[in-house]
Amino acid sequence: MGTKHSDNGHAGGQVAVADPTKVRNVVLVGPSGSGKTTLTEALLAAAGVINRTGSVTEGTTVCDHDPAAVRQQRSVGLSVAPFMHREVKVNLIDTPGYADFVGELRAGLRAADAALFVVCAAEGVDAATVALWQECAAVGMPRAVVIARCDHQRADIGAEITACRDAFGDGVLPLYLPLRTGGRLSGLVGLITGTPPAAMAEEFAAARDTLIEGIIAESEDESLLERYLEGGDLDQGVLIADLETAVARGSFHPVIPVCATTGLGVPELLEMLTRAFPSPAEHEPPEVTGTDGIPRPRLAADPDGPLVAEVVRTAVDSYVGRVSLVRVFSGTLRPERPVHISGHGMAERGHEDHDNDERVAHVYSPLGATLREVPYCVAGDLCALTKLTSAETGDTVSAPEDPLLVRPWDMPEPLLPVAVLARTRSDEDTLARNLAKLAASDPTLRLERNAETHQLVLWCMGEAHADVVLQRLRAGGAEVDTEDVRVPLRETFAKAGKGHGRHVKQSGGHGQYAVCDLVIEPLPRGSGLEFVDRVVGGSVPHQFIPSVEKGVRAQMARGLQAGYPVVDLRVSLVDGKAHSVDSSDAAFQTAASLAMKEAAAAAGIALLEPLDEVAVLLPDDHLGTVLGDLSGRRGRVLGTEAAGSGRTLVRAEVPCVELLRYAIDLRSLTSGTATFTRRFVRYDPLPEAIAAKL
Repeated sequence: MGTKHSDNGHAGGQVAVADPTKVRNVVLVGPSGSGKTTLTEALLAAAGVINRTGSVTEGTTVCDHDPAAVRQQRSVGLSVAPFMHREVKVNLIDTPGYADFVGELRAGLRAADAALFVVCAAEGVDAATVALWQECAAVGMPRAVVIARCDHQRADIGAEITACRDAFGDGVLPLYLPLRTGGRLSGLVGLITGTPPAAMAEEFAAARDTLIEGIIAESEDESLLERYLEGGDLDQGVLIADLETAVARGSFHPVIPVCATTGLGVPELLEMLTRAFPSPAEHEPPEVTGTDGIPRPRLAADPDGPLVAEVVRTAVDSYVGRVSLVRVFSGTLRPERPVHISGHGMAERGHEDHDNDERVAHVYSPLGATLREVPYCVAGDLCALTKLTSAETGDTVSAPEDPLLVRPWDMPEPLLPVAVLARTRSDEDTLARNLAKLAASDPTLRLERNAETHQLVLWCMGEAHADVVLQRLRAGGAEVDTEDVRVPLRETFAKAGKGHGRHVKQSGGHGQYAVCDLVIEPLPRGSGLEFVDRVVGGSVPHQFIPSVEKGVRAQMARGLQAGYPVVDLRVSLVDGKAHSVDSSDAAFQTAASLAMKEAAAAAGIALLEPLDEVAVLLPDDHLGTVLGDLSGRRGRVLGTEAAGSGRTLVRAEVPCVELLRYAIDLRSLTSGTATFTRRFVRYDPLPEAIAAKL
């Protein structure tokens, strides 16, 4: 987003809409390669926003303006493309279809009031798209389906419609059937308003009956069914009105075949977007609280209501600076007005809670990378704000006199670790600045500075996400390299041992004298250190007992064999000696350290590795494959349970070192249909065969 234009509320034919009922926010959803970005180009061209359509392969589309998107030839971020049709403003929200960028998809769902599922006429419906459909159904989001790429050589529109009904349910029905002339796709015929050629009369009649029955089932007019059963004529206007109501309610899902390259179906789709999809006034905004967490009354899409907006995406442009894409839920955003920026609840991902007052200088309507200045942005609309220095993705924008917080949306957990390091010392500062910008813009990226391994670890969604993150770091001037992620191990005693520590030095003047005898025993995992004073007769003066414990703890932190912290020991101080003049706190710390080392040499050291509990949610078809893979990772399956809709939840304990690439491998094993979470549970002994290789 680097180019700006200003035209008094009109920019490239774009109007700043004053009425929320004249806005439609539609997110495009579908797998990578289904044709979402190309469809957006066709709609923009039909609406007169652009003169000619761009190409994904050539990197000339409105939405795929990010250099990473051009390089990968697929969307890697959310992009907004507004247009006007019949005095209604449609904000098309193009989202990535690849699983690594699901955070951008979720942001698009948050900004939208309806979802347009785009499926390729030659590819069927994949399980990930079905899962997303069910997710939208759970929150009642209205949905429609576009059968795209109808000009594909393997396209089979009829089979694809059947596949959509099988995957999404009986509420999915076509509004149009394809017309063919000489074996080629030549047009569409409407099942409500159209008249078919004689050759397809039977097919048309059957499809029309099914559609009308579906509309009647959703209609609130009970007399429709009676008239239909009696064979009476049904008014087309009534049918269309009931259909539009059912779509907006989220209980009926029309299917439209579209060919973006020829324009087939584009006019029909424009009508459906503006007439059937709901306005923001029909979509209940998310819950809000005060910054103190106390719930506030539900909001409405009222331009005169209290200002509440949310930053759904943050980008950093080399020319403009920070650009915040904002969905306004209530009130009106105007330039040259103060606002309050609140961000809470993301501290675990490196985003500390923050509350700041800032000033909105300008309000823009975004069109891909272009910013067109507008005089306002009302409730229900989308806009872009620049140079809000504290705004991050997920933050709430509200009035300074009454700061509010919008309930955050669910963010996926990044599970692929990538260790990075600056190539030279001069790159370290640049790397730190770039990471701060990336963290502000990408809530699916988690930064971890591991104090034990001294590595900077970027937790990403997958390899493609990691590739984009690294490319953006380097584009910002930071030369970075990657290295293997190191898993922090632990040490403990293999068996009980005794150690004698003697620290005696005389070098003239005040000397050093301390002797202590320790008995050390391993404890069960998670026990920590248990220090026991078993000295009798005062052989170690009382004031030096804490010094011995301090020396033990210091040596445990430094490690005894491989430099890993030592855990789970009972250390008993059983005897020792002191000097009335030369004994000191430092001397007894040193003696304790020497005793620890002697005991370790006698008892032997066992290495421990961290263990995570993994919960894998997967389709039943892949259960055997996943269980076998977990076994190969030295995992121990704790149990399985049915999760509904032909899915199973598997719980297992797996060594962390075996999970470094599990996000990639699980996606490969299950064709992207499985998800997993992980949490640390404990440390367990590292097998000797593996420990010998370290």
